[in-house]
Amino acid sequence: MALSPIYPTRQSDFSRAWLDVDLGAVRHNAAVLRARAGVPLLAMVKANSYGVGAVAVTRALGLPFDDEPETPDAPWAVGIATLDEAEQLRESGCRGRIVCLQPLLAHELPRAHALAVRPSLHRADDIALWASLGTTASAGQGGTPWHLSIDTGMARAGIRWDRVATLSDSLRMAPPEGVFTHFHSADESVASRDEQDARFADALAILAPVLPVGTMLHSDNSGGIVSRADGSPGDLARPGIALYAGLFAAELGLRQVAHFRARVIDLRDVLPGETVSYGATWTAPGPRRVATLASGYADGYRRHLSNAGVVLINGTRCPVLGRVTMDMTMVDVSAVSCEVGDVATLLGTDGQDALTVEMVAGLAGVSPYELLTGLAQRVPAVYHDVLPSQSPSIR
Repeated sequence: MALSPIYPTRQSDFSRAWLDVDLGAVRHNAAVLRARAGVPLLAMVKANSYGVGAVAVTRALGLPFDDEPETPDAPWAVGIATLDEAEQLRESGCRGRIVCLQPLLAHELPRAHALAVRPSLHRADDIALWASLGTTASAGQGGTPWHLSIDTGMARAGIRWDRVATLSDSLRMAPPEGVFTHFHSADESVASRDEQDARFADALAILAPVLPVGTMLHSDNSGGIVSRADGSPGDLARPGIALYAGLFAAELGLRQVAHFRARVIDLRDVLPGETVSYGATWTAPGPRRVATLASGYADGYRRHLSNAGVVLINGTRCPVLGRVTMDMTMVDVSAVSCEVGDVATLLGTDGQDALTVEMVAGLAGVSPYELLTGLAQRVPAVYHDVLPSQSPSIR
């Protein structure tokens, strides 16, 4: 795990662009979400932990690894969407519980079994196949763990809440470790959440004769957690975007995790009437000082931020000028002292100011999920256990 100051002191350190990841902030956010939910977490680390690094985040959260024991405040498990993600965690030495929340195809189930992944199942044939694979080493005497997925209105995956009776024989033969559903709009509409809660309760009532005592129930995603004031129902909560402060940061007091930086690689003066970048979409209304940053949309800095985004340079907000290009972005530094080699913050904190995920995503007109998962496409991630204090004077 690399530990570097926010502004590297040697010009050769991350000379183009990089992503600072605050693992201390991840732990802080997990603690806040755990306290609000009131139940253990199934922390989502899919999509490479929303772009910031699944192995590093899983370690930081305290799951057991070959070289590290589990910490007392670790989540119950982590959640993934593909078996490649699970394999990456296992190859890194992760020995903790891994739950795949996306349906797997039948031919993938043997691989999931070999990786000791708890799959999400909802088809009778898949349940029978999973049961036939035998007990995993992690299951002990409790059979082969899996979770039943119930669709209560998302219409994406799982068995419909009003058809769960068709699985009664399958569940009697191979009972699940857990049963879950997923909300589509819990943070936007409490009424929709309540409707899905009721459908989930109806499905559980139908399945009660075939579900063992102690079957784990879970429904709350980040939106579900934030929508309730009295804790999450069931036995687990599944935060995703909130763990990385992509949403609900202000409401819950979450800390910024991702800090995207790029160097100033060129400076120039433009005269009134001159234009900047492709398509000449920005024209200087007067004399302006323009800095070129070593980052563009190929690095995940969205093209939608053309003429709309802002970056921080030495603690000062500087607007994006013209179109964001594949490898470079131009910004107005007329109001700030700036030199080649200085560091610009395209997302995150610099001094007393911060560009949050929600803010930058809003300026781009995209979801925070898209923004976060698009970062670090070709830039290195630098992991900080506690993000060092920032000093604009360091270059």
